[in-house]
Amino acid sequence: MMTRLEVDNLWVKFPTRNGIFDAVRGISFSLGEERLGIVGESGSGKSMTGRAILRLIRPPGQVTANHITLDGQNLMKLSEREMRQVRGRRISMIMQDPKFSLNPVMTVGRQMMEAYATSGRGSKALARDKAMEMLDAVAIRDPLRVFNAYPHELSGGMGQRIMIAMMLIPDPDILIADEPTSALDVSVQMQVLDIMDKLVRDRGMGLIFISHDLNLVSSFCDRVLIMYAGRIVEACAADKLHEATHPYTRGLLKSLPQLDEPRRRLEVLSRDPAWAESESVSGIT
Repeated sequence: MMTRLEVDNLWVKFPTRNGIFDAVRGISFSLGEERLGIVGESGSGKSMTGRAILRLIRPPGQVTANHITLDGQNLMKLSEREMRQVRGRRISMIMQDPKFSLNPVMTVGRQMMEAYATSGRGSKALARDKAMEMLDAVAIRDPLRVFNAYPHELSGGMGQRIMIAMMLIPDPDILIADEPTSALDVSVQMQVLDIMDKLVRDRGMGLIFISHDLNLVSSFCDRVLIMYAGRIVEACAADKLHEATHPYTRGLLKSLPQLDEPRRRLEVLSRDPAWAESESVSGIT
């Protein structure tokens, strides 16, 4: 399997009144033409990892790594101008909350056409056709109405679908999806996952799928990285996730309700301080 992205010893740090806070602590992993899941609790460093790959951490935040390599090119050595040619075109990121990602004073259609224009692939007419095609692909019933609407006129779930469509327009080499289906109905969720799966299979795209939903990740992804306190504590094949051995992963799994194993009370995760201090597991295959 061809390696599209390799991250080596990534750290994300923020200065605070009490000293330096390490949000991501020395993680390493690779991504091929596959669906890589990253799971963990809120605050475990999942979203920070995705943002750091695109160098979206702004000062006073600090990002360091031995390298973040995209198809042999070290992103850490690129200028900000050069990174703008990578963001959106070669690596797209679906943010978790569309309310903070969509421009409130631009129509949905104009924003989607702008996303297509950054790839420099065609005219306004082609951009409009591509935008309408992608709105239809994410199961929006009236694409023309949504195309001409402003973000505040749409529901949160529809806004999330628009963000997904917008990030897929440029046909990126890598897609980082941060909780992309959390606000969607189950039927629409499966349609969106099918779109992403088709891109991985047909285009050889790499997908980083960030989620809290362990059952969804185990059924959709190829590999899974489990993060705790900024470190990768376990890496495994997605279909073997329910056989994971690390006590943190076992605790997360036991906290989920199971229809085939009903329990009167779900277990509460008992944390061990040693988990935060242990060496980060390598996710490089």
